[in-house]
Amino acid sequence: MSVSLAPRATRRTADELEALAREAVVELGSGSDREVDAAAAIAWVVRTFEPGAVAVASSMANTVLPHFVSQRIPGVDVLFLDTGYHFVETLATRDEAQRQLDIRVVDVTASLSVAEQDAAYGRDLFASNPEYCCAMRKVEPLRDSLRGYEVWISGVRREESATRTMAPLVTFDHKNGLVKVNPFVAWTSDELYGYAAQHGVPMNLLLGAGYPSIGCEPCTQPVADGADPRSGRWAGTAKVECGIHVI
Repeated sequence: MSVSLAPRATRRTADELEALAREAVVELGSGSDREVDAAAAIAWVVRTFEPGAVAVASSMANTVLPHFVSQRIPGVDVLFLDTGYHFVETLATRDEAQRQLDIRVVDVTASLSVAEQDAAYGRDLFASNPEYCCAMRKVEPLRDSLRGYEVWISGVRREESATRTMAPLVTFDHKNGLVKVNPFVAWTSDELYGYAAQHGVPMNLLLGAGYPSIGCEPCTQPVADGADPRSGRWAGTAKVECGIHVI
């Protein structure tokens, strides 16, 4: 059962959080010259932040990240962007993650329902203006939901696409005003799936149906074996990122 986001007071200023991010780069390394394993990155989070100041973002393509973090931060908030356009398999993965894992799933929704967006901007905005649709249904809701936290943890990996090859292990997210940690940044797909198999974590059924990267149903297509895992996202357009991850 997912829950709504409860308002929180910011504990430290943006300047203080940016200083912490710089300290983490010195302590842990940038992830470019020397790799630091995911456990070390989350251990730093545990030492530095109170549990209630930590959020995990998950698209529910898999639940490796929520499982990994919850082993170290039980009951951690997991933010799920419920865009109103998800595959039923994705929603089922979210529900199963809440049932199986020691996490608190928080549904993050846009200010307008899909029907209200259609009425205001025209039907199927995802087709006519995908940038604006992602901004309203993903980028802005996440920004608003992160205001009460000091650090957010994402599953970004360098292997995923050309736009993510320089992704850092820890950084200050200027767009959202808090620390961002990418603990799996150096992981391969084999390592990710190996972890999932070892720990039996919930996985989106679409992963076995040719969808290595899963977004909203109208904007996601299966891809051929060996193709860019994200090539099925916004296929046929020049768009490659929703705008959440500024690398």
